[in-house]
Amino acid sequence: MKLRRFPFDLRERQTRGQALIEFALILPLLILLLLGIFDFGRAVYAYNTVNNAAREGARLAIVDQTEGHVQDLAAQRAVSLGIDPDDVTMEFHKVHAPETPCEFAPGNPRMAISCVAVVRVPYGYTAITPIIGNLVGTINMTGEARFPISHSCLEPPDACPRGN
Repeated sequence: MKLRRFPFDLRERQTRGQALIEFALILPLLILLLLGIFDFGRAVYAYNTVNNAAREGARLAIVDQTEGHVQDLAAQRAVSLGIDPDDVTMEFHKVHAPETPCEFAPGNPRMAISCVAVVRVPYGYTAITPIIGNLVGTINMTGEARFPISHSCLEPPDACPRGN
């Protein structure tokens, strides 16, 4: 006697339903992982951008010690982060004592040449993904660059040498 087979196998149908349920359970985790990778990429971009902005501001500060010029350039170089020029700080420290502030008179270029220009660009990074943003919170990043002053110059802007 030969058994007749139904047009569909009941066990195969149950397996397909199980795979669909497993996929529905794993899908939110996969999406969260993918968005976490994007947020990590944005954080790396922001970190590199604030460091590059600080470096560009310090490069200007070694030839032009006008604070407004350095702040504007550093904020301009922080592309798409929306950094306010007033948040950028510029300080001068002694070459041989990096934490000691350097005081120099605008009319005495020899004093300025013995200093190091320090430019800091702060940024508060927040993740776009709500779950990751709530877990991590705001990450404070600060780009800092230190270069020795090579030319003493303040106002007027036309008298200060500038690169491209």
